[in-house]
Amino acid sequence: MPTHQCSRKLLVLIAALALTTSCASSKPKTDLTIDTLVTTEWLSQHLDDPDLVVLDCTVQVGMDEGGGFQILSGRADYDGGHIPSAGFADLLGDLSAGESPPSFAMPTPGQFSAAMGALGVGDDSRVVLYDRMGSAWAARVWWMLRWVGFDRAAVLDGGLGAWTAEGRPMSTEPASRPAKQLTVSLRPGVIADRDEVLAAINDSGVWLIDAMPESHYRGEMSLYDRPGHIPGASNIPAMALLDESGHYRPHDELAAMHDADRSARVITYCGGGISASSNAFIMTRLGFTDVAVYIASLQEWAADPTNPLVVDTP
Repeated sequence: MPTHQCSRKLLVLIAALALTTSCASSKPKTDLTIDTLVTTEWLSQHLDDPDLVVLDCTVQVGMDEGGGFQILSGRADYDGGHIPSAGFADLLGDLSAGESPPSFAMPTPGQFSAAMGALGVGDDSRVVLYDRMGSAWAARVWWMLRWVGFDRAAVLDGGLGAWTAEGRPMSTEPASRPAKQLTVSLRPGVIADRDEVLAAINDSGVWLIDAMPESHYRGEMSLYDRPGHIPGASNIPAMALLDESGHYRPHDELAAMHDADRSARVITYCGGGISASSNAFIMTRLGFTDVAVYIASLQEWAADPTNPLVVDTP
């Protein structure tokens, strides 16, 4: 074959390869980002995404025979039906410090990372968290993921209640995902302890938020050793963040409830660091940049008589 014909065929081949490469590169890439609050519609559309891990974070709270409350695993509820492909995140098991008081004490970062990795959550995952009551349990796991430096997690707005109300599919098949590696890049500032809270009482630069119901905040009733609230704390009940349907309220309403300097140090607390996580989650969405949850909350604070509490008088 003459040299000029070989050269012409080579040029045609190069042009074809270039065109193929151009077409391939022009294909839309999968968006691996995720908003921190997703709708049921979004989840339905992305449920089969290979990088998406959905986790049921349910814990059940009921009353015992003595009039107190008891905390039960949501595993039975999960086994009875869950969002298809969802795994179960056990806040009474692998995601807590076990028998260590108080309830829901934080595991070590390594323990938490290993537990999430066993559920299929890795550095390249996106995660959607939901529960069956008020989204606070989901927000707690979201906050723990934030604690270890993982930012590609979202709470399902309205939780399982919204999913089922819309007639979306359910499954009883357990999740089966290969274990992954979740790297820890710790943010210690998102967790507060007793000493920091004690110091915050006399620090005007720190905003303490009590996420308990108003009657508990005022001291009219108590689920813990002593009634009342930590001195200087404002009361923004976690349930007030939700509308009647169980969805988080619109952004403007939530912003009006949290009208303060977005750079201020904020510490939220409740009974055991669950409801307070919902407040912290919303404040982070609103742009507050220095928010912490007092994980031990009133379980620890009210048990020590040297820690001050205020009871509002009528």
